[in-house]
Amino acid sequence: MPPFFDPSPPFRPSAYRCKVAATPWERRAYHDLRREVFCGEQGLFQGSDHDEIDTHATPIVAVSMLGVAAGEVVGCVRIDEREPGEWFGSRLAVTPGFRGAAPLAANLIRKAVCTAHARGCRRFWAYVQRPNVRLFQRLNWHRRGPIAIQGHPHELMEADLTHYPARAHDLPIEVLTGRGAA
Repeated sequence: MPPFFDPSPPFRPSAYRCKVAATPWERRAYHDLRREVFCGEQGLFQGSDHDEIDTHATPIVAVSMLGVAAGEVVGCVRIDEREPGEWFGSRLAVTPGFRGAAPLAANLIRKAVCTAHARGCRRFWAYVQRPNVRLFQRLNWHRRGPIAIQGHPHELMEADLTHYPARAHDLPIEVLTGRGAA
């Protein structure tokens, strides 16, 4: 056994804050996570997943909390208004090591829809990768039809806004996973 072997599982913060990305480091980490997931891991894009939506989208991040200090960006999503009152969520991603923290993705979705609702959203849509459809259905989303994006099967889904109260963009959603180790 190596002299510095530590058999304990790695520490993973058990608290997260879902919020609109406001600082330069949050925005940088937001783009880095998207590139890691959609370009590197999933291979949906080559080099960058940036598109014209990024010019006006609102980035939302999940930041791990170490006590009262921010740790790292471990999840993200973006929202944008494409027609008056018609909003979309896209590029939902969670760092691979944090995907077991189930409330994280759900609360990123909640933060996205509630923020858009507070900004006048009347309908909220997302193109959801097929493996994630059940999660969205559990969160009161409805299937509206299949579609292929970048050659991968997705489902157009719509949020039931009665389950997503308008919430000011500057109010974060706190997520407690109840877990401190991987």
